[in-house]
Amino acid sequence: MTLKYHPDKNQGDKAAEEKFKEANEANEILSDPKKREQYDELGANWKNYQQPNDQTRSQRGNDYRRNPSQFDGENGDFSDFFENIFSQSRQDGRRSSALKGQDLRGEIALTFEESYSGTSRIIQLENQKIKISTKPGSRNGQTLKVKGKGMQGRNNGPNGDLFVKLSVMPNHHFERKGDDLITLLSVDYLTVILGGKGTVKTVKGNVKLTIPPGTQSNELLRIKGKGMPIYNKKGSFGDLIVKVNVELPKQLSEDEKKIFEKLQQLATKKAESV
Repeated sequence: MTLKYHPDKNQGDKAAEEKFKEANEANEILSDPKKREQYDELGANWKNYQQPNDQTRSQRGNDYRRNPSQFDGENGDFSDFFENIFSQSRQDGRRSSALKGQDLRGEIALTFEESYSGTSRIIQLENQKIKISTKPGSRNGQTLKVKGKGMQGRNNGPNGDLFVKLSVMPNHHFERKGDDLITLLSVDYLTVILGGKGTVKTVKGNVKLTIPPGTQSNELLRIKGKGMPIYNKKGSFGDLIVKVNVELPKQLSEDEKKIFEKLQQLATKKAESV
């Protein structure tokens, strides 16, 4: 066949010249087992060699043994025989080159209340709308994965995924620490000295808190189960930690001054007696 399309016999015939090149490449492949394996695996890109799959080599070899007459280049058209032998190899190569689509990343902002209760957002991604749902107790900086909502895969490969980072806005009443919440309670000096009750704001309303006598400024008092919902644990909550801030009077009446002077005298005598 190479003689039929030799340039010396077909001067100026571009088609014959291409046939001659194809025949030479076929002879090069078929005469070298290693190159044959490369073509079985990679098709037209056989020169960019990668280690061929053993099963693929076995399948291609069986094709050759069943149809040895196909390799008689003088009795048939080279393009047809070449296509018949390697068409399956090229199909296998295309399947093996399936690629996953690119992942996409984004960010959504939540209020403190939304992170507490859970919420949902509808986002527009190209031509589709995607619903993003958050659970109670979601955290600032937490990343949600939405499988298969990234870029489309190539050559029947799977789609990429969508990753959404949560940004929770701060709240001026509560500071989150793990699953606990920290809040500040201002108490007058008489209540911390004598003991009493204080009203504490929680996410779900106000509650009464007992202030033990002698409570110090910046002391922490704990209210069980009034913190954040524990993520993925329905019905479980952290605690509310109350930081006590003692408020002192800025001005005293004359009667109040006399009382405090008397208290000061008693405190001095007590210290001297020790």
